[in-house]
Amino acid sequence: LNLPGPMVKHFGGCHCKAVRWYFEGPRELDAWVCTCSICVMKQNHHVIIPQSKFVLLKGEDSITTYTFNTHVAKHKFCKKCGHQSFYNPRSNPDGVGVNIYSIDEGSVDKINLKNCDGKHWEEWMAANSDIKKYSKL
Repeated sequence: LNLPGPMVKHFGGCHCKAVRWYFEGPRELDAWVCTCSICVMKQNHHVIIPQSKFVLLKGEDSITTYTFNTHVAKHKFCKKCGHQSFYNPRSNPDGVGVNIYSIDEGSVDKINLKNCDGKHWEEWMAANSDIKKYSKL
């Protein structure tokens, strides 16, 4: 999340529209490109936001959760179409990671891509602890 600038509502959801949400954030967003095994497989380029800025509008009963390894990250998938439009990341379990490709068109002016070395997560986190600020207000 890139806090400077006016805040807008970014709407989005899964492919079949069973899951819909919005979050409040600036028109220019910082997104993370992670190299961990699951993020690479699903190309999960995501914006990390505070939980308080995320509102699930519909589809709670359409969501299933997948965890692995440390079970800290909560990967949320639509039971109908299989798309993960958001999740709770291991780096910021108190926040929400929103897939940038799941945001409806029209509210984002620019996305700044940042790299996360998920293959070497512990070492990367020790050297880049500022990622935790993205889930704070």
